[in-house]
Amino acid sequence: MDWYIKVLKQYFDFSGRARRKEYWFFVLINLLISLGLSIIDSFIGTMNADTGYGLLSGLYALAVFIPALAVAVRRLHDTSRSGWWLLILFLPLIGLIVLLLFLCQNSHPDNAYGEAPCLDQFLPVLLANRPQRLFVSISKDLSCLR
Repeated sequence: MDWYIKVLKQYFDFSGRARRKEYWFFVLINLLISLGLSIIDSFIGTMNADTGYGLLSGLYALAVFIPALAVAVRRLHDTSRSGWWLLILFLPLIGLIVLLLFLCQNSHPDNAYGEAPCLDQFLPVLLANRPQRLFVSISKDLSCLR
């Protein structure tokens, strides 16, 4: 849930980078909330069969549209790609497959969009651990780059 809240706090932040974990946890929690709201909409009778959205799920979709777009752009930045690659979705089916492949790729250590997001957590762990546990901490924290 922390990853979801983090994305919502960065509502209009299209700069920087987002880890795979941040992006996919946001997508998962967003999907679960949307599903729950759709079920509630169908129970209270506010579901529109033509659009597939109800009152609650429609308002929620509008509320999280910008954060979802922003985290997708930051995720593309993490793979050394511009956010303009989202426009590939206008190509039917092929665009979705290509974008999905891009979003699933590993992070790059450093690129034009900044340092890898997992490196923000590296220094405090490095300073907090004793030298005999240093190697274990480094390999654990940098696993996001693999």
